[in-house]
Amino acid sequence: MKASGEFTILVRPVVTEKTASLAQMNQYVFLVHPDANKIQVKDAVQKAFKVKVVNVRTVTLKGKNKKRGWRTVRRSDQKRAIVTLAKGSTLDPSALT
Repeated sequence: MKASGEFTILVRPVVTEKTASLAQMNQYVFLVHPDANKIQVKDAVQKAFKVKVVNVRTVTLKGKNKKRGWRTVRRSDQKRAIVTLAKGSTLDPSALT
């Protein structure tokens, strides 16, 4: 990945009911750049929020095919990172936006 800044790797936080329940277990979900690896995500979160990251899990979600009138278009793929913080560390994911 060419751009290596923490704000180019972390696109935005994912805020849903499921991610809100993960936040209680000190896990936060971010939409990340498709080419970013776990090490880059870990470094970006530590630099952006000044916290200690214990674990990073990534998942690539494939885009859906949708009908637009008579033609079919494909939504883009997404890569999400589930970041686990050390005990006692918290962050405000809305600070990224």
